[in-house]
Amino acid sequence: MNSPATNAKQPHIVLLGGTTSPTSSTQRLLDAIIVELQALGATTELFCGPDLARLPLYAPEHPQRTAEQQALVDSVRRADGIILATPAYHAGISGLVKNAVDLLEDLRSDQRPYLDGRAVGCIVTGFGWQGCGTTLTSVRTIVHALRGWPTPLGVIVNTADKIFDAEGKLIDEKIRNQLKVLAQQVTEFARRFGQVA
Repeated sequence: MNSPATNAKQPHIVLLGGTTSPTSSTQRLLDAIIVELQALGATTELFCGPDLARLPLYAPEHPQRTAEQQALVDSVRRADGIILATPAYHAGISGLVKNAVDLLEDLRSDQRPYLDGRAVGCIVTGFGWQGCGTTLTSVRTIVHALRGWPTPLGVIVNTADKIFDAEGKLIDEKIRNQLKVLAQQVTEFARRFGQVA
């Protein structure tokens, strides 16, 4: 997990997603967009797959929270923007990511409830296009339900294509450019409409 910077004039973007594998395509795309966000002056905090895997299953009847659950909720509470990244599992969001998103119910009574007033960039990976497309629609619907603003661009990546080199570096320029635009949309929204000067 990256630590947030303290400069309030920089948009703070929280990234949630990945899989249990630290070398998954979803994780590598999160790493790539962090570079783009930081180049735009944003601070970032990442809750990747292994972080999300340590979260207990969300149970609304049990309000007690582990330190890991509380850290995620507090981080999103402070965020000016969000990036959600998920693999397409059977044409839907992964259980790992959905469990983390369900935990945001703890923000319901905040002055700025749920994801209200925040842009949310969506990234979906999958082995084929069909599952990616339906999953992106699902992620956007979830963001709307949480009062967030899905960015105009949602990035879907077909992992059947060769997009990384042997070391895991993103080599597909089209995808790199899409991540750059997504990072711009999230940070620009934060600067124009959020609490960021």
